[in-house]
Parts: sequence; C-alpha cells; structure tokens
Amino acid sequence: MEDVSDPPFRFVCKQEGADLMYSEFISSEGLIRDAIKSRQKLDFFEYERPFGIQIFGGDEEAMALSAKIIDATGPDLVDINFGCPVKKVVNKGAGAAVLRDVDAMVRLTRAVVESTRLPVTVKTRLGWDDNSKNIEDVAERLQDEGIKALTIHGRTRSQLYKGEADWALIAKVKNNPRIFIPIFGNGDIDGPEKALEYKNRFGVDGIMIGRAAIGYPWIFREIKHYLDKGVHLHPPSIDQRVDVIREHLSRSIKWKGNPLGILEMRRHYSNYLKGLPHIKDFRNQLVQLNSFEEILETLDQIRVRYAGVVTERAMNSFLPGDALACAS
Repeated sequence: MEDVSDPPFRFVCKQEGADLMYSEFISSEGLIRDAIKSRQKLDFFEYERPFGIQIFGGDEEAMALSAKIIDATGPDLVDINFGCPVKKVVNKGAGAAVLRDVDAMVRLTRAVVESTRLPVTVKTRLGWDDNSKNIEDVAERLQDEGIKALTIHGRTRSQLYKGEADWALIAKVKNNPRIFIPIFGNGDIDGPEKALEYKNRFGVDGIMIGRAAIGYPWIFREIKHYLDKGVHLHPPSIDQRVDVIREHLSRSIKWKGNPLGILEMRRHYSNYLKGLPHIKDFRNQLVQLNSFEEILETLDQIRVRYAGVVTERAMNSFLPGDALACAS
C-alpha cells in the first residue's frame, strides 16, 4: 500500500498484533537509480521483524539488481508484487500486468531468486480477467522457481477492488497436491468472523490484511483473539482511538518532517474515527489544521465529546453472549 504502509503505520499495526509486515512496494527502476523516495522505503526498525521488502518491476536486470540492494539491508524476506492493478504500474509492464505473460513472470521471479540469499515470496491475483484466471499454473511455476510462499488476492486485475473476492480458487491452489509452499489468502477480510470462516473453509496457511487495517490496526488483535478464544475483544474505546492517532501522528512527523508528516496523516483520520456520530465537523478540522499542537487540541476535544460513546462498529461486533465472555 504505497504511501500508507510506512514505518509510522507499521508501528501501530505491530503494536496491535500484526505478525508479518511488508514495506510499501518499491519500484525496482527507482531503486537502482538511487531515487530518494525509493531508497527511503528500505528503512525499517528491528521491532518490525519479521519484515519483508516488496518490489515491483518489469525488467529482469532491474529486479535482480534491486534484490541485491535489498539483500544488503537485511530484511527477513523479499516480496515481489505481481498484483498491483493501478494503471501507472500496469502500463510499465509491472504489477498485475505480468499476469498476461506468465513466462515473463517466471523470468522476473527467477532473476530475483537467483540474486538474493533471502527467501523470496510473491503476491499476485487470480489472473488478468475472468477469461484468464491462470493462478493455478502460476502457483506451480513460481514454486518451481524457488519462491517460499505465495499470497493470492482473490480478484482479477480487471476487477480492481470491485465485486467479491473468489477464495474458492485460492483454495484450489492450496489443495493442489503439487503445492507445498504456504498459501496466504487476501481480499475482503474485514473482521474476526470472516477471518475464522475463511481460514477454516478454504484451508489457507494465513491471511493478509490490507485495506481493513487502514485506520483500524486493532483488527489484527481482534482476529487473533477470536481465532484463539472464539469470542470478541471489546472494540477500542475513544481513549484508545485518540491515543493511537496521536502516536501515529507523532511518528509520522518524526519520520517525514513537518509539514509532510501532518499532510500524509490526513488520509487516516476518516477511518480512525469511523462510526462516531456527527464526527464530520471534527474530521474536517483535522484535515485542515497544519499545527501539531492544534491537532492535539482537537483530538482532546474529540476524546471529551465522545467519552462513553459506543460506535456502530462496536455494536455490530458482538454476537449473543460475547459481552459476558469478554467481561469475564
């Protein structure tokens, strides 16, 4: 998630239970040109481990050189993004574009695997469109090239993020007797019940969470608790929400400086405050303020205004009997 999964965002996700995290995806061409923005994305902290750096590109030499650069920074793995559906990436023959040319995907994967001592994983989609869902063939061929795990987003590139993710096809890959690497599912997981249902129903080795974690890093802890105990954690209180926003904002400013740290934080407020009644005016304030101190003052006002308020998400989070189970 470019410009989202930076170190400040990853910190709050790690604090709330994320097991494995990846960098924002990095252009291989930008990395070997020493583009400042691409190089900055290589930075990570020890507390983030296990940690993977994700790259994309359509040129074998650039991908190989990028893998060597990444190798020197010492993450736990290298991940190749063959799933990004964004037009500017696809037009460069990268991301999901390679789903139209599996031979090219294989060559790019081989170039990375042969250029690093680190484990290599891949994230991709079911295929380019409904007429070319080639993920079963892709999985076998990439495994043969030496990748150590595969994450599958249950949509085609043509779908973008529309419609329902097809996890049945992910399950077919997982159940293929030729496949022995871990298979992770991605797409539409937005809460504990679905995570448990899909894990049991489709038999995947793990679940990747993307968009659902934006503004709601608690989803990791909630899912893990539900998988372990079968009951829900109480959703975050307004104090917890405000505290995490403050932490995220402070780290964003420290990481990117002022005003960029403040400006890039604006995309997160809507999700952090989602479900609070009549929150629009406060949210509008937050996305217009340029002073750290003024933002903190507004957050304190939100804390006072919504003390004890239960959000719509919180009310929908509990099944009958769960409240007592959690309280005990």
